[in-house]
Amino acid sequence: MNLTDETVKKVRGIILFAVIVAAAAIHYEKCLAVLLRIFDMISPFLLGGAIAFVLNVPMRRIESLIKGKREQKKWHRPLSLVLTIVLVGGVLLLVMFVVIPEVVKTTMTLSESIPAFVEITLTQAVTLFSQYPEIVRYIEEIEIDWAALFQEIIFFFKNGAGSVLNSTVSAALSIANGFADFGIGFIFSIYLLLQKETLVRQGKKIVRAFLQEKKAERLIEIVGRAEKIFSSFLAGQCVEAVILGTLFFITMSVLQMPYALLIGVLIAFTALIPVFGAFIGCAVGIFLMLMVNPVSALEFLAVFLILQQIEGNLIYPHVVGNSVGLPSIWVLAAVTIGGSLMGVVGMLIFIPLCSLLYSLLRDEVNRRTLAKKNKKGKE
Repeated sequence: MNLTDETVKKVRGIILFAVIVAAAAIHYEKCLAVLLRIFDMISPFLLGGAIAFVLNVPMRRIESLIKGKREQKKWHRPLSLVLTIVLVGGVLLLVMFVVIPEVVKTTMTLSESIPAFVEITLTQAVTLFSQYPEIVRYIEEIEIDWAALFQEIIFFFKNGAGSVLNSTVSAALSIANGFADFGIGFIFSIYLLLQKETLVRQGKKIVRAFLQEKKAERLIEIVGRAEKIFSSFLAGQCVEAVILGTLFFITMSVLQMPYALLIGVLIAFTALIPVFGAFIGCAVGIFLMLMVNPVSALEFLAVFLILQQIEGNLIYPHVVGNSVGLPSIWVLAAVTIGGSLMGVVGMLIFIPLCSLLYSLLRDEVNRRTLAKKNKKGKE
């Protein structure tokens, strides 16, 4: 049997790959530790890439408005980046200036509502106990070992104080590391946005250098399509959240329900989590309404269920589904599967990911169908 140089190289590659896989399987714990260490090292840069991707969506639009039909100039890119940062930061500050006074007002209202709520609850409890004396007898029969309970409290303060202190220090260090990672990632995102064309050109050059021409062009086409789909999804998700928050604010204002602005802004932010995010705002809204009047809580729940049905069946599938080119039924399936696998992050990733797979599968089905038709036509 004659072995060519190319065959020998393939055999060597297969043997080397088998050895690496076997070594990784035997020492999998060390391999996982190394991978986690590498991930910790590159996590600020991954965060920077995510920030750059998010900022690039409005930056691309701002840059096209600045540039217009004129040629690209050196000052277009820095100016558009500065305007993007100012726009995003301004929106966040505006929301803070709107929400913080409402939060303070809500806190003051709750400080007055909670004692009244507790007093009403105690009054109702006394009435209940007077009507059902067997409940009082059952409570009186409960025996509590106060000495043992006191010993447990002393033991907690002796041994738990150190662990609480260590946990506090660890939490403080984690927060500090988080701010440091965010700072590094933000600076890295600025470099990415200022030189995005150069980086894209270099990436394409690397792909074409290491892959065959047909495979390289296919990979570049898939990456470009994925970038377009993810950008459209991000824009659609933001539009959908603004629409839903505005609907809640207008509806609650018309019905003269309390906390309309605060709940509207809260639901707009939580609605960034696909389909199920608004339920977080619903829980907070019900709690706030319950402190004012239980009837108001029921009214808010009814309003939420109605608007949620409108959002889930009309707004979300059409705004987000159309923006990524994914049918409504597959949007719901992607959210459900992504949430069960990866939680909130999975919900955000799986919709554009499923849209990408759906478009690739659609193109492949159309290509194969056309090829079969052409083949039958020749026969």
